[in-house]
Amino acid sequence: MLAIPFINYKISHQQLFMLSALLVNAGNYVYNLILGRILGPEAFADAAILITLLLVLSFAAMTFQLGTARFVVLMNEQEQLLFLQKIKKWGTHIGFLLGACFVIFSSSFQEVFQTQSQAMFVVFGLSVPLYFVMSINRGIFQGNQDMLSLAKTYQIEMWSRLVLTILLIVLFHKQPAIGVAIGVGLSLILAQFPKNKTQKATGQLDTKLNKEVLNFFLITAFYEGTQILINNSDILMVKHYFDAREAGLYASLALIGRVVYFVAWMFVMILLPVVVEKKKNGEDTRKILYKYIGYISILAASVIATCFIAPQLIVTIMFGEAYLEVASLLGPYALATGMFAIANLFTYYFLSLGKYKSVFISFVGGFLQISLIVFLHTDLIQVVFMQILSMILLLLAQILFFIKTEH
Repeated sequence: MLAIPFINYKISHQQLFMLSALLVNAGNYVYNLILGRILGPEAFADAAILITLLLVLSFAAMTFQLGTARFVVLMNEQEQLLFLQKIKKWGTHIGFLLGACFVIFSSSFQEVFQTQSQAMFVVFGLSVPLYFVMSINRGIFQGNQDMLSLAKTYQIEMWSRLVLTILLIVLFHKQPAIGVAIGVGLSLILAQFPKNKTQKATGQLDTKLNKEVLNFFLITAFYEGTQILINNSDILMVKHYFDAREAGLYASLALIGRVVYFVAWMFVMILLPVVVEKKKNGEDTRKILYKYIGYISILAASVIATCFIAPQLIVTIMFGEAYLEVASLLGPYALATGMFAIANLFTYYFLSLGKYKSVFISFVGGFLQISLIVFLHTDLIQVVFMQILSMILLLLAQILFFIKTEH
């Protein structure tokens, strides 16, 4: 707890983390807005691909962060040391494997996403292993509920990416996407700090515990895959199906409309270790879920209403008049994202409890969204409304599953 001078109020570390998360989200939005204004719709479409790939990477690496956080809470000190040695090895190997895929298939990525540069995928691929190492470090802080150190890693990543990318875009003004890729890589290097210091241990994890770890990681990886499908496939498919200008317009729409999801993320960071600890102590976990659903619902309703009431004003302030063409879609897109944010909270709640059926419900929702867009993408309006339909069905399914399971 930190006391505020002259005010009889103490701020908890969780509240400080939430304030920090708001600042990080605001900084990431400023980052995207600056890119959109500097580059214009067509060049921004290429930069948006890298930003989207970074989000995809964050979901993949989140498997390691959440798994680390969960088992740090559940394990004793000796088990933790053995677990962390194993998980760091897994994370490093997978990071290098995925990074190599970006480097080796960079020309294919350029062709599929119709980008001007192949080198941007090579640079991005080289930075991929860093994200997995960083995520495990964050998982240790999260599991120990060391929210101040966790907040610092996010602040360092956000501010360094913001400053370095702007400088590098000026340096690589003819190929700005390469500047964005280098900025991302450098920010991941800096975000390795503060660093957890873990001791080495000898021995092996108990067979039963090792199996539990493997099962959780496989299920969580599967779920994060569905997150990738739902949260990023639309931008990637629009970049593939539409021309550069429309793809750039849609990217600006997505970055504004997803504000609900990115703010909801900070509740997930706090939710998981609290739910795990309460279950471990035999306490009721549903009250925590209800509390955070209330927070996110109020937040989502406020953002959605604002996007419907003043879409042109929002788009003009954030990206400028060049992007006004998609203003009418801002409210509907925010509606789809708001429903996804709430549905997502249910899944993370069940993951915290070690219950996995909710993950498969999310997978069906993600597969449905992709299928609808693949077959129905005449224009951007249709793309957005296919997402609304799939998210309505996903949220209803998650609510019904919760009622059946917990009541």
